Amino acid sequence: MSNAPNVFAQTYFHGTKANLKIGDLIQVGYQSNFADTQPLSWVYFTSTMDTAIWGAELSAGDAPERIYLVEPTGSIVDDPNLTDKKFPGNPSMSYRSREPLRVIAEVTKWQGHTPEQVKSMKDGLARMKAEGTGEIID
Repeated sequence: MSNAPNVFAQTYFHGTKANLKIGDLIQVGYQSNFADTQPLSWVYFTSTMDTAIWGAELSAGDAPERIYLVEPTGSIVDDPNLTDKKFPGNPSMSYRSREPLRVIAEVTKWQGHTPEQVKSMKDGLARMKAEGTGEIID
């Protein structure tokens, strides 16, 4: 076994409707893409395209859905919004950081979920909000 650097580093994605450019930083201090909240003290991202696609599809607003390849600039931790009780073990490979994410590329070819799947997910999120169980753990 070699201790040489591995060219196959972990890949991270961020799904959103924000129009970003390579080199831009996604930083703390902005509202969630999904809920009317106070500005968040974490930035959120994932290692799976499916979770990033959900992030893009569920983001508020009418702008085009986008997925960016991002690079954390600091330490990362599991996202407790998806890993505590909802999906123990972090199968969605969802993370967060207090340090910015650097946009290193945009993923331009990806297949979204069906309109029925998106509607079902949005209905579920609306139900959670109405029940008071959709709070973001920030």
